[in-house]
Amino acid sequence: MSFLSVREISPKVRSINPTELEPLVKRAAQIKTELTQGVRKSYKDVIDVCWGDPHRGGVKPLTFVRQVLAACMYPQLIHSDKLPVDVRRRAQRLLDVCDGESVGSYTATAGIPYIRSNLARFISRRDGGVPSSPENIFLSSGSQISLTHVLKLLIHNQASLPIGVLTPMSTYSTFKMAVEGLGGAVIPYYLEEERGWELRVEELRRVLREFKDVCNPVALYVINPGNPTGHVQSRTSIEEVIRFAAEERLFLMADEVYQDSIFGEDTEFVSYKKVLSEMGPPLSHQVELASFHSVSKGFMGECGLRGGYVELVNLDPEVKKYIYNIFLTDSSPAVTGQLALDLMVNPPRPGDPSYPYLNIQYILEVLNNIPGISCQPITGGAFILPRLHLPQGAVRKAEELGMQPDLWYCKLLLEEAGVCVGPGCEYGQKEGTYHIRLRVLTPVDTMEEVLRRLKNFHLNFLKEFS
Repeated sequence: MSFLSVREISPKVRSINPTELEPLVKRAAQIKTELTQGVRKSYKDVIDVCWGDPHRGGVKPLTFVRQVLAACMYPQLIHSDKLPVDVRRRAQRLLDVCDGESVGSYTATAGIPYIRSNLARFISRRDGGVPSSPENIFLSSGSQISLTHVLKLLIHNQASLPIGVLTPMSTYSTFKMAVEGLGGAVIPYYLEEERGWELRVEELRRVLREFKDVCNPVALYVINPGNPTGHVQSRTSIEEVIRFAAEERLFLMADEVYQDSIFGEDTEFVSYKKVLSEMGPPLSHQVELASFHSVSKGFMGECGLRGGYVELVNLDPEVKKYIYNIFLTDSSPAVTGQLALDLMVNPPRPGDPSYPYLNIQYILEVLNNIPGISCQPITGGAFILPRLHLPQGAVRKAEELGMQPDLWYCKLLLEEAGVCVGPGCEYGQKEGTYHIRLRVLTPVDTMEEVLRRLKNFHLNFLKEFS
């Protein structure tokens, strides 16, 4: 007999619901098993392009990264000639800064000081010399933990109204779940799809007016480059957002984990911190900012190593003490993730390994030439969010089944074509619009096959429901 009933579970935990993507992923796994058992389908395998996990999609890990980590895990390799000299030297240097020269030891709460210093130098290089202090950098086992820790600082239940966080639509579901799981309220603001998923301050002002009596807005969350929209914010747009945050006294949370994935020829990633610094006083001294990065979404795509960090800007020293206390609850971040962060910001200079990705413009051309599908240009990030212009017959059929139309579409695409993508309803979208999310950081032959299957499925879908 259980001593804990559902009614005794925290209401915040009960409010966390499974994502729309979860049943799709489970069904994809079932189909893979069916295929191995000889069940006949019109396809031989399932292609999963719904997750932000390049290695899961077939991208191979960088040799240098795995060699250094192997030597750190098994130090005898440092003294052998089976690994290149630079690999062995890097591994030895990293082991030297681990207590007991072992990756099995705990580290400082905020992370290994040597790696925090290297991260500060990386940030300063990236931002054209803008100073960065290791004391403002906290390492974690993935950027999502850093995001949650910052939210813990901001969200509390002491006020009469719940704490609100302005959140872009579309966005990935785990951030929304983190806000609501802590008792906060998501204030959705919509990006302008027709203008390349532009973030407009007019929309931010609109939602603040709409939600002012519902919650107490304290933070603004931005994703640049966008996930799942694939846009890169312009410097002008960032400046407007910073001024807005200052006017409304909002804490800025800049999720910049896709900063290494820039595709547009005339596109440049500029960090929120760099823009804030160049705007000068008083804003550069007043606006509070947290910037996030990780090895999962950086160029290495090492999702399983779990390494991330947050840099805090303009926080009161007394407040920062409490951030330290929050990170203290996790004891210390995973050491392998910390080492991976160091390798990410200090890659080998000559002869960097690279992997062939399908030309992004080709992907857009194929999608935009499929009747009933349109896709905004992608300039950065790991995903695209094509729009489905579904026939009314298909929308009605989905409604009869009690399902969101794009979720139903994704289920049919999985069953009939063996392609697993994410439905737009999972990430938030304007009412009456429908989308699918695909990971573009995928090997060439795999993405070509995804596009071929998607096109054939979609044309048959239109014939049936038009």
